[in-house]
This record gives sequence, structure tokens and C-alpha cells, in this order.
Amino acid sequence: MGWVFYTDRRVKSYADEKAEIARLCTFETDTRKTVLLKACKVGSTWYAAAKVMNIDGTPVEDKTYVTDADGSIAFGAVFLTRYDDGCWGYKNMEESAGPVESRAPLSLLALLSELKDPESHAHAWRQRCRDWAAIPDYDEGDKIKLAAPVTLTDGSTCQIVTATHYWRGGQKRRCYRIEETGGLVRLSKGSLAGSELLSSAKGAASPVLAEFFSAKRS
Repeated sequence: MGWVFYTDRRVKSYADEKAEIARLCTFETDTRKTVLLKACKVGSTWYAAAKVMNIDGTPVEDKTYVTDADGSIAFGAVFLTRYDDGCWGYKNMEESAGPVESRAPLSLLALLSELKDPESHAHAWRQRCRDWAAIPDYDEGDKIKLAAPVTLTDGSTCQIVTATHYWRGGQKRRCYRIEETGGLVRLSKGSLAGSELLSSAKGAASPVLAEFFSAKRS
């Protein structure tokens, strides 16, 4: 399915978007009805868990999902969203299509029905979501060894870094001090996949940024 944009501009806020996702995931036919169980927004992407039930109360039979104890099935959906000249738009995919976007939280995955095929696109998508959720959220001052060296814009590489921060526009932003040079670098969460904690500084203030600026002044 392609992109759908609302030219009437009725969707303007987070609350409007969530309400529209709920509406899109709630519908009824002569034989079945679908209701939204949970919706979460990560970046500009919405992740949804929707429950399907037969109107007559009989168990739902599906080739992809194992029927739950109450006779229903629950599936995952991804809604890409963006604004174009003030008009909100979305592109939706069911998890069995194997969406590239795979940052659904574990709390949402826990609501989904089991899958019949462990080799399915939906199974692979769920595993990518779990892999993303497993990436550590390091504390200030933690020393980390990345799974593989990261190439920086100047062509150099780094692999051992220490978590710290800097301030911009009144906001605290995460960055990392490079062990070899003492320079600071921004790293994406994806680059921390498979990383190893070498030493922890949990509960202690990090002197990293002070050292960095001290070196700059000397």
C-alpha cells in the first residue's frame, strides 16, 4: 500500500495521530471485528497491536497466527508517518510483510499471538525488534568496547569509548569520548549493538567532559 495523506489537515498533534491510528485499527465486517490493543510511537513511526475476533464467537483460524485461548488472534502493524506541507500522511504494513522499521517495544510484542512459521517474515521482524530493545542504554561514565570499529567522518576509527554528554540549546545530549584521542563523537544506538561494558561508573559523575575542555584550553 502507498502513502495516504489527509489534505484537510485534521491531524496536527501527537494526540490526533494516536486517535487516527486507533481508528484505522478498529473496524468491523459481517463476520469479524478488529480492535486496537496498544499503539506506540518511536521517532516518526507508529507500532500497533490489533486483536481480531469472530463476531459469532468461534475461534479465528489463520495461516500465520496461532489462535489464542479466547479464540482471537493479535497481530502487529507498522505505520510510517510524515507531514508534507502541513498534511499528515501514513503508510501501513502488517508485520508479516517484514517491515524494515523494527523498533516496537517489548511490551507491544508481548501482546501478539504466537506465529506458526518460525521462518516467517513476521518472526524475523519480531526478532529485529528484540535485538533493538537489547541494545544497552549506558550510564554516564561507562567505558564501552564496540562490537566493531566505527569509521568517523575524518576517516579515523574508534572502538573503545566512554559515555558522557554535552549541552546544546539547553538540552543534554549523549556523546562518547574516544579512548585513543580524547575527542568526542556522537554514536547512533544501532552502532552500540553487540557492545561490551568494560567498566561501569554508575552513580558517579563523569569527569570526561571537564577533561576534554581542559585539554582544549591548555
